[in-house]
Amino acid sequence: MEPTPHLLVLDPQDEIREVCVSLIRNLGYQAGGAASAAEAWQRLEAEPCDLMLMDIRLPDMNGMELLQRLRQTWPQMPVLILTAYASVGSAVEAMKLGASDYITKPFDMDELRLLLQSWGRRLHLSPENQLRSSLPGQGSFGSLIGISPPMQAVFRLIMKVAQNRYPVLLLGESGTGKELVARALHYQSAFRDRPFIPVDCSALVPSLIESELFGYVKGAFTGANRNHAGLLEVAQGGTVFLDEIGELPLDLQAKLLRAIQEREVRPLGSTRSVPIDVRLVAATNRDLQAAVASGAFRKDLFFRLNVINIKLPPLRDRMMDLPLLIEHFLEKYNRPGGPAKSFDETALARMLRYSWPGNVRELENCVERAVALASGPLMQVSDLPSPMRDWGLAMTAAPAVAPAIRPLAETEREAILNALNLLKGDKLLAARLLGIGKTTLYRKLKQYGQLSPPAAEARSAGLGN
Repeated sequence: MEPTPHLLVLDPQDEIREVCVSLIRNLGYQAGGAASAAEAWQRLEAEPCDLMLMDIRLPDMNGMELLQRLRQTWPQMPVLILTAYASVGSAVEAMKLGASDYITKPFDMDELRLLLQSWGRRLHLSPENQLRSSLPGQGSFGSLIGISPPMQAVFRLIMKVAQNRYPVLLLGESGTGKELVARALHYQSAFRDRPFIPVDCSALVPSLIESELFGYVKGAFTGANRNHAGLLEVAQGGTVFLDEIGELPLDLQAKLLRAIQEREVRPLGSTRSVPIDVRLVAATNRDLQAAVASGAFRKDLFFRLNVINIKLPPLRDRMMDLPLLIEHFLEKYNRPGGPAKSFDETALARMLRYSWPGNVRELENCVERAVALASGPLMQVSDLPSPMRDWGLAMTAAPAVAPAIRPLAETEREAILNALNLLKGDKLLAARLLGIGKTTLYRKLKQYGQLSPPAAEARSAGLGN
């Protein structure tokens, strides 16, 4: 049996450190925490670890200095940087000193989980077994979740193209999970140990995008007091994810096109070019072909980026994944040690009928909000956001005459059978979403005469002969 990887989390914030340690242990790895560089060093000397997740800002030592010492003493130990600086400048500098990857605060738990899962597999599996263990199954693929045919097609395409270096263009509406797909492409590839660097082209002014991507030399402009390597150079051998590529100005599109074609970049103010070897994954929610037709996006760059494209389906086109996603987000936002919250049948039915214009991001926000605001363990329609509470009111308007009072047992029976119908007979998932135990559900179904004989149940689950 392979040894369980041991990870060390160095972060001066108790809450962040405890969350990371808890997540690592939930993934099946060993984990320890340290609040200072001195404490981390003592732990490493007593028991060297397989991977370290560390904040770059420490109370007793400069994080860059510690990283240099770690690289000298334990050169084979991957170090992942956790930083609160959104400019990524400090993280890029850390990666030049030998850090393996970075994630910024406030971080997304799914993003951190995917990063740790990938590195955890690397620590004790051969390359062949890494690939085999990452094949989609049981409705999930890293942090991507889905049993619907459109999502299974996305999973297969990721596995098919992850091992090559061709550019990939990710298409789809906002909130469909394009960055998760980009990370999956990187971490399922043979160059997963190289950097993955995301760049939001819509979040920075053009001058900053140019200097971040291509770098600059000392004296290139006012304030350029030293040479600065661009992200296309820093990510050597890895992946650069260009999010919202449709927002890139035309002059920078031309410079990016030249970098892709010539496989080199020229930093601002420099007369020399620097060779690069990176994989580009670009994403947009815009219609790039329409942008090409209107002259807002270069046709030649579009063709260079669109070697392989993956179109992510909107949530309304993969509604059979909704119960799995709801369960996933409930597990994520239910407070450890507190009462597990779930949706009642009416709220669940409303969610299953809603069109979700904001896609998976809107669903996650909805679940998080409901868990935060619900006063009891059973969340109701009143705990949902207003667009969802108002959805379909014309179809479900109260009748003019007040309905007759129904026995509680009858209402309970209807809720259970409706949930099973909506979930295609999945009893375990129905029990979780209804907030009852599996044994209780089976007892109720037996009372209703709806429970199949044990042999039939086994055959339907693939357990019989």
